[in-house]
Amino acid sequence: MKRYALALDLLDDPKLIAEYDAHHRSVWPEIRASITHAGIENMEIYRFGNRLFMTMDVHDEFSFEKKSELDSMNPKVQEWETLMWRYQQAVPGAKPGEKWVLMDKIFEL
Repeated sequence: MKRYALALDLLDDPKLIAEYDAHHRSVWPEIRASITHAGIENMEIYRFGNRLFMTMDVHDEFSFEKKSELDSMNPKVQEWETLMWRYQQAVPGAKPGEKWVLMDKIFEL
């Protein structure tokens, strides 16, 4: 099993942040299913202000390319991603159109 850490920012607007949090208290069943179907065993998202931090524990066969391919063919995932992009903005240094960016592990105990 592998673990990935990713970062993303939200628009710095308390009302939008509250809406984003509310959406994540009731994630659509189709989105949950798409996450596990892609080989993600566990996913957690944390927020500090408008900064998001996500961890993903994935099966060895997981790949971001395959997840992206599956997502592109899933209308419900596309609907969710379009909705979420209303609240999100890329972190400084992200490539154009890139949402979540992989973080480098720099310490482990």
